[in-house]
Amino acid sequence: QTFLDLNLKYIKKELTQLRAQNQVLKKAVVDEQANSASLKEQLKQRDQSLRKQEQEMDSLSFRNQQLAKRVELLQEELAASEAKGKKGKHGLQTQSVFDEDLQKKIEENERLHIQFYEADEQHKKTEAELRERLEKLEKDAEQHQAVVDGLTTKYAETIERLQSDKARLEVKAQTLEREAKECRMRTEDWDNTLSCLYLERVLKARDVAGQAMSFIQDLVAALLNFHSYTEQRVHIYPLDSSIETISPLNQKFSQYLHENAAYVRPLEDSFLQLYQSITEDTVTVLETVIKLKNFAVNFSSYTHFLQKILPYQLKSLEEECEAPLCTAALNAKNQELQSDIKRVTSVFEKLQNYINLLALPSRLSHTVFTQLAACLHSLHDAIKEMSKHYNQKAVIERELPTVTQKLCTTTECLLGSLGSLTSCTGKIATFFSNNLDFFTSSGYSPRGSTAALNPVQAESMLANKKKATAYIQAVKKAKPQSVPYREALSNRRILTSSTESREGLTQQVQQSQEKIARLEQEKEHWLLEAQLGKVRLEKENQRIAELEAQLAAALGGSLNSITKSSVAECLCLTLQVGDEESREQLIKSHYMARVGELTTQLQISDSKAVHFHSECRALAKRLAIAEKSRETFSEEVKLANQNITRLQDELATTKRSYEDQLSMMSDHLCSMNETLSKQREEIDTLKMGSKV
Repeated sequence: QTFLDLNLKYIKKELTQLRAQNQVLKKAVVDEQANSASLKEQLKQRDQSLRKQEQEMDSLSFRNQQLAKRVELLQEELAASEAKGKKGKHGLQTQSVFDEDLQKKIEENERLHIQFYEADEQHKKTEAELRERLEKLEKDAEQHQAVVDGLTTKYAETIERLQSDKARLEVKAQTLEREAKECRMRTEDWDNTLSCLYLERVLKARDVAGQAMSFIQDLVAALLNFHSYTEQRVHIYPLDSSIETISPLNQKFSQYLHENAAYVRPLEDSFLQLYQSITEDTVTVLETVIKLKNFAVNFSSYTHFLQKILPYQLKSLEEECEAPLCTAALNAKNQELQSDIKRVTSVFEKLQNYINLLALPSRLSHTVFTQLAACLHSLHDAIKEMSKHYNQKAVIERELPTVTQKLCTTTECLLGSLGSLTSCTGKIATFFSNNLDFFTSSGYSPRGSTAALNPVQAESMLANKKKATAYIQAVKKAKPQSVPYREALSNRRILTSSTESREGLTQQVQQSQEKIARLEQEKEHWLLEAQLGKVRLEKENQRIAELEAQLAAALGGSLNSITKSSVAECLCLTLQVGDEESREQLIKSHYMARVGELTTQLQISDSKAVHFHSECRALAKRLAIAEKSRETFSEEVKLANQNITRLQDELATTKRSYEDQLSMMSDHLCSMNETLSKQREEIDTLKMGSKV
């Protein structure tokens, strides 16, 4: 069991680390979302500039209409002047005024054309810069997303493996606990009725405490998420801290929310100590559960924390109501949330009072447990109501025109934490109500007595139980129920040592390759030595056969002649053998050097091949990413070209309309000049006639 507890603690520690790393990944994802939001903002600005240019074109069209109206007015004035038959001098003044007005309009038209051309060039330049920046940011976003995906996959596999190990160990632990329970029940048949009741109550208390421990852990996780996401929302709405400075009130509120773990984490730790204190060696009644006081103190500390942040929460909601785009419906939901927060804080204060009363046990504990169960149901109802109002508020906020993706994401996370908090408080309330009979039972009582067992009697009973257990263990040696601690540590060291890092494995592979190369050289060396030895053996056998033949042939000669011929022959053979050995040594040295050279080249080629293979895989991935980027950019360029073509068509249409208007005005001026010349002639004729 000790080994299982160690494994469970190790798994919990790894899960805590993975949660921290998951928070880092979440932060990276939030940063990428912020970059995406900034890109969207830039695209929005570009669309605004396009709309501005369209407005300028509309203003030019309106100006043209004004010019056309002005020309019509001048025509009407000319017609009126013709009808009245004014003098020629007045007609010349009207013509000069009209010419001057026309010249001003032509100059203004040229100036507007120049402004439009400059605005078009500036827009193209800005569009190119934004496109280049967008490409760079998209590349960075793709790289970050690839890293995030890799880490997410890696940690998801690790978390899944750890969860499966945890489930397997929990099943094994439950099986061992059941077996231990059965063994204890079989070995304690000799005990009296009071001991049996004691054992059942201890097991029941430990089971109930274990279930409550899991609920407390879920509650702590939900509270941590709720306070953390509330802090993130304060930094985003109504003012974004990345753009503007938030109010001093929200700064102080954020500072207090950042300290929430110091008040929430001790709840889990103190309840874990309470759960660990419930063993077979203790009597589980309120008088003997000392660790309940620590939990009550930590719960009071968390309640004081809620009271401290309550006015800041209310003022922060009031600041949201004072925002420019806060609607009446949103204002009403904020007021409902203020009431919900006050109600939740009040319920936590009631819970604090009841838990403090339980830490100071008295005869009224039955009533305290009943009121505590009702208070837990009230907490569930209050948090459920707050979650409902927050969901309604989120729906209203999504319809606002200024809402950002960052705010939507944070609000979704906050709603998720409220959902977890609602579910957890509901489970706690149901669990407490179902086990209310166990909590309110009178505890232990001696046989034949109706009074409750006091702490002194409990200690005496425990002492007698220990003596009986020691006697049974002395009579019957129990089998070990788990792996010994020393053996478990040894197995863990072996497991840890077998799991080496990537660098160590790489070094081992390199050393193994060097050792293989050295062994191959030694193998070639000894093969060559064996071949040379075989050749020497054959030559020696041949020389011995020749000597035996010569000796047999020379048996009839004199001893002196035999001796001389043998000596001469031995000298010749010695010289011949010496030359052959030096030649063999040279051949051997040459081939050994050649083998070493080829082995080195083979190793270099293998390493280069591995390196090139990895580079090719990396290049293939980069090529795939570049292809995706090229397709995206091709679509964007296509859209940009379509926009450019549309703007060019509009510009050409506007230009043609201006040219048509100018030509019409020129024709009209020509006709007016002809009319004026005719009028001058008529006036001159009339003058001449009047003189005559």
